Amino acid sequence: MKFAARLVQQLSVSALIAFALAPTSTFAQNDSPIRILVGFSPGGSTDMIARHLALGLQRELGRPVVVDNKPGAGGQIAAQALKQAKPDGLTIFLSNSHAISMIPLTVRQPGYDPAKDFSPVALVALIPDVLVVSTRGVPGSTPSLKDFAAWAKANPGKGNVGVPAPASAPDFAVSMISAEISAQLVSVPYRGEAPLIQDLIAGQIPAGIGSIAATLPAAKEGKIRIVAINGMARSPSLPDVPTYGELGIAGYETVGFTALYAPAGTSDALVKAYAAATSKVVGSKDFSEKMTALGATAVQGASEDVKKLMHAADTSFASMVKRTGFQPQ
Repeated sequence: MKFAARLVQQLSVSALIAFALAPTSTFAQNDSPIRILVGFSPGGSTDMIARHLALGLQRELGRPVVVDNKPGAGGQIAAQALKQAKPDGLTIFLSNSHAISMIPLTVRQPGYDPAKDFSPVALVALIPDVLVVSTRGVPGSTPSLKDFAAWAKANPGKGNVGVPAPASAPDFAVSMISAEISAQLVSVPYRGEAPLIQDLIAGQIPAGIGSIAATLPAAKEGKIRIVAINGMARSPSLPDVPTYGELGIAGYETVGFTALYAPAGTSDALVKAYAAATSKVVGSKDFSEKMTALGATAVQGASEDVKKLMHAADTSFASMVKRTGFQPQ
């Protein structure tokens, strides 16, 4: 999936930034650094993407850009902080699609409404999920999804699939996969990917769903096997891994995305300036290579492209949640 960056009114990046940072603006009068809010702890994939983006934006905008981690509740705390921030261009939010499209479906009072409280700015990356099988938990040195399905059918009650968090896309995907392969699978939520990967390596759980960045190191060592990936096409990082669709499993085509947001009420000039600067950073070879190393794909796109992906994720996630019968907590 590719989105061309849209430079509004045919203005150059430098012209957009110059206009947005005019001396009369609150932004220009404040010497504080630009903050990129991140809803997860340092070291995770979203945090790493934010740090690479911050370095690029700092070069493009000519002023300090720092990452402000506000972990907790799957990104809710950072999202709430963005809602409360002044729309002066000094606070922006890098979020994955979970906080934007899933939490509003699964939490009764998340404390924010993305459609009303946020101004989409620019796309940054696509981050697919992968299904992995423990080479210690499932027979065979290179188990496939077919092998895991057969094993789960032959071992009722043992088809556990670890997921990084409850009420997440991977959590709901387990029941969908279970129905499609006619095997009894049970989702087992963890607190993050690190403990999940540890249990997969040890054979304490036979399968799991996680990011490429979290699973690839163990996969390269032969401790786990990546057997499927979500999305409409294979990932450049894993060209030999089939999509769920290729394996006959429908319903998990929507890939998680990471995008930049500003508080509602932020001027069009600032949104366009950030979109142009972000597009330039994301389109660079250096940033693209860093995303590939994280198992992500750098994607250029402005506000309207973010809105399209938000709509697609809202629709896909709503279908997944409804299919499981989950009720907002």
